[in-house]
Amino acid sequence: MSDVKAFEVTAKDLPLHCPTQEVAQWASHPRVFLDVAKTGQVACPYCGTEYTLKAGEVVHSH
Repeated sequence: MSDVKAFEVTAKDLPLHCPTQEVAQWASHPRVFLDVAKTGQVACPYCGTEYTLKAGEVVHSH
């Protein structure tokens, strides 16, 4: 059994950062912003949580 968490995100979730707001502050690591739009998937360098951009999502740059 793996302890790695995986989440599917949408364009509305961007800019993406880990930990997310759902994580209790006492159980978190320093916030790091992740570029999921570049390849469609990314893993947090601190905790290994994997984020995948939902299929068909269109990311608009500013």
